[in-house]
Amino acid sequence: MKRSLPAGKKPNGGLSFQVFTEDELNDIHLATLDVLENTGLRFDDEEALEVLDGGGAMIDRESRVAKFPSRVVEDAIESAPSTILLAGRNPRHDFVLEPDRVGFTNFGEGLFINDPYTGKLRETTKADVASSALVVDYLSEIDVYERAVGAADAPHQTVQLHNAEAWMPNTSKHGFMGSGNGYLTRKIVDMAAAIAGGRDELQQRPIVSFITCPVSPLQFIQDSCEIIMESARADLAVNVLSMAMAGGSSPVTLAGTLVEHNAEVLSGLVLSQCTRKGAKFIYGSSTTAMDLRFASASVGSPECGLISASVAEMSTFYGIPSWVAGG
Repeated sequence: MKRSLPAGKKPNGGLSFQVFTEDELNDIHLATLDVLENTGLRFDDEEALEVLDGGGAMIDRESRVAKFPSRVVEDAIESAPSTILLAGRNPRHDFVLEPDRVGFTNFGEGLFINDPYTGKLRETTKADVASSALVVDYLSEIDVYERAVGAADAPHQTVQLHNAEAWMPNTSKHGFMGSGNGYLTRKIVDMAAAIAGGRDELQQRPIVSFITCPVSPLQFIQDSCEIIMESARADLAVNVLSMAMAGGSSPVTLAGTLVEHNAEVLSGLVLSQCTRKGAKFIYGSSTTAMDLRFASASVGSPECGLISASVAEMSTFYGIPSWVAGG
């Protein structure tokens, strides 16, 4: 089992970067609670609305908006585990998510690739998915695999099953992927259980986790709701990863974007915990600022780095493992 070096702990001389003070983080938390209770989020899935209704949320059936009393949100934060095992097929690559430790993954998801043999730009294929997993498996600096590219040559309705079939046999590390919808999530869980030796073995050594994204501002489509609920039922981690853009789909200010981002992720957390108390949950972020000249995401910008550092602070404030985009 791999536990990476602590980050920012003074006895070890680690480097830390503080964007907000503890008081300011609490202000952002309180502002988020206000948004969740008085504005709410749209959940475009009847079952999710039923689950949230049973967990104490206030549901408007006509608008599909769920509003969350503060106690519901804070109960969900309290019940989410602060430590998550990301098991590899090879136990040597087990990775533990826990407070004040940092690991690394590759970026996903690429749509095009420079063919290594022809040098030409082309769409990615199922074979490329398998190759990307082999590359990550070799690189000791990368702790877990995120599906790096997609199988554009597979049928759209089942592409995630093809993606899983391609990467799962080609890395001995833990793997993350977007699973498409609830039905495909269940099928991928079946595939992972077959590899692990059964459902019980998969729960003991979870070799796969799932990723899904809200639609900013403040919405979850049906597929995302299904992925969150099916992950919780399978006792596998789900990474709810907001992709807000400051100045576009979220406020232009850092604090304002963080409040919206926080509301999206915490509402996903509530759905997860209402589905199964204690479900494994990761506080995700690929949020950045919009380049106002080109109306595009400014990935790799100073603003992206600040947002990612702020998200890491916010997740630490809650005691929930985080997954943030590189700056």
